[in-house]
Order: sequence, then C-alpha cells, then structure tokens
Amino acid sequence: MNTDSKICIQARDVFRKFDDKEVLHGVSLSVRHGEIFGLLGPSGSGKTTFVKLIAGIDEATSGRIEVLGTAMPKLEMMNRIGYMAQSDALYTELTAKENLEFFGALFGLRGGKLKERIQEVMELVNLTSHIKRSVRAYSGGMKRRLSLAIALLHEPEVLILDEPTVGIDPVLRKSIWDELQNLSRKGKSIIVTTHVMDEADKCNRLGMVRDGSLIAVGTLDELKAKSGTANIEEAFLYYGGVHA
Repeated sequence: MNTDSKICIQARDVFRKFDDKEVLHGVSLSVRHGEIFGLLGPSGSGKTTFVKLIAGIDEATSGRIEVLGTAMPKLEMMNRIGYMAQSDALYTELTAKENLEFFGALFGLRGGKLKERIQEVMELVNLTSHIKRSVRAYSGGMKRRLSLAIALLHEPEVLILDEPTVGIDPVLRKSIWDELQNLSRKGKSIIVTTHVMDEADKCNRLGMVRDGSLIAVGTLDELKAKSGTANIEEAFLYYGGVHA
C-alpha cells in the first residue's frame, strides 16, 4: 500500500497485454494530490490504455495501480473518479439534460443538488442554451464538451481526461484549462492525456509516453534542462532517442 499522504495515484511496474501484443511495458509513476499531470505522447503510444487502467475500466496484466490508497479496479471508486473517454459515451437519443440526469443518478446525485450541478457544469462548458437539444443534433465539439460536463458532475476527487480539448475552439479550450487549474488549486488530482505540445506547459508535471513506455517524467523546466533542449518538442525527441 502507498504510505505517502501526498500521493494520490501510484502505478508500479504496470504491463498490459492484448493477446500477444504488449501495449504497456512496466510503467511506474506517481501523481500527487492537487496536481495536473499530463501524459504526453503520439496517438497509439499507450496513453489511453494506461488511463483506462487508472480509472478502473480495464485491469493490468501485471503490476499494481492504487488510486486514493485503493487497488484498482474497484467498483466502489466510481463515485470518487471522473473519467472522460477519448470517444464520447453519450446517449444520443436523449437530450443533454437527460444524459446529465442519468449519469448524475448513477453518481448518487438527487433533487436540488443534481439540478444545481447540472447548471454549473453546463455553464462551464458553455452549453446551457443547448441543454434541451437531442445529443444527436450536437456537433463533435459539443459532444466533447458534454462529456467533460458529465465527468465533472459529481465533483470527483480524481479527474481523468483523455484528450479532452480535441475539437474544441481556442476560447473555450482556455476556459476549460482555467477551470482545471482552479480544480487543482482546490486539491483535485487531474490526469490529462494529450498529443498537443502547447498544452504541456499548463501541467504541473509531465510523463512522456512512447511505444508503451514512460520515457521521462518531470516538470517542463526539468525535462528541458536535463535534455539541454529549448522546447517540449525537442525534449520529447531527445528522450525518445531521436537525437544525435
């Protein structure tokens, strides 16, 4: 068990195989309480597989993952974790409000509290005026925003967001990052996967992922200093072995 009270998420020597294909190779890292931790890497590098293990949606082939001191996967942790998948898990035949009410009920929200939270999260993602529209009529970016609203609905202690800003316009993207930083200041622990380099400087620390392996971990300044590089793109190439 993890005995460091500052650590919120702990992964130790995590492997994940699908049939004969090994997708994660001995990944170990820790995420602190109140930290925004970015997993940076290209599509297909293993980021999504790893965050699914942390969220308890999938189980490691070997190794151990603990979230808030509990070994994952564990069904009882659902109410303490907010998870936004890379592909939107929405009921398109329902309205946005009906989707929020359904997921809110799963999280144990009822009555006035549920109504209050629905209003708050829809304001955050700028969808209040579309709350009664069928999700089928939503654009791709609107569906991403609704998925984020659902992940935030029950005020989870841990937030796991898989490429949350894909398809979202720059102005709203900034407001979402402002809110993530606000949640971090309140003590929420946040993991964000991204392949967008300019989002890296918004994270407290980064884990660089390539071909199923964690190739470097640190703050942006630490990663640049250790690699002797000027920016995050060059640092990623350095740690990935693409340098002279």
